Amino acid sequence: MEDFILIRPSFDYIKGISKFRNELLSANSSMDGTGSLRRSKYIRTYIKRCLKLEQIEHTPKNLVPATQFIFVRVSDNKIVGMIQFRHFLNDYLSNYGGHIGYCIAPSERKKGYAKLMLKEALAYCKQVGLEKVFITCLDTNIASEKVILANNGKFDSTIFEPNRKVTLKRFWIDLI
Repeated sequence: MEDFILIRPSFDYIKGISKFRNELLSANSSMDGTGSLRRSKYIRTYIKRCLKLEQIEHTPKNLVPATQFIFVRVSDNKIVGMIQFRHFLNDYLSNYGGHIGYCIAPSERKKGYAKLMLKEALAYCKQVGLEKVFITCLDTNIASEKVILANNGKFDSTIFEPNRKVTLKRFWIDLI
């Protein structure tokens, strides 16, 4: 497997984040785990917002502090994925969203990158003191379910999310 780094977004990656965003938009793909990327016309503003939202005092009441990461392939410096870690769970996240959301660029799927990216993010979660992580995926997203299970996810339950009108599978991953 190639070398990758999991890092916070920075201005060094403005073009890469823009390309990643455009690829997801062109494919009409989910942007789970990217924060406000879908609606961010200006990548510089997006990066500033990501860094600001790590701190509770800058987090809107309906959200929780979160750390945004980009997953970069070292050989060509390409962003192949994004993953977001939510520092704690509010009512919505404790039922439907979980601690982590992620996505891989459509051109980079089915290469094992999501599995590796989640593994790296779980190491970060452990490092900041979490003992277990809650994560969900659409019940129809077999690829994401396999990624979660490959990272020791334990199936918890299935739940209907009424706002998006989707059924989700819920998993827990023990970190200790």
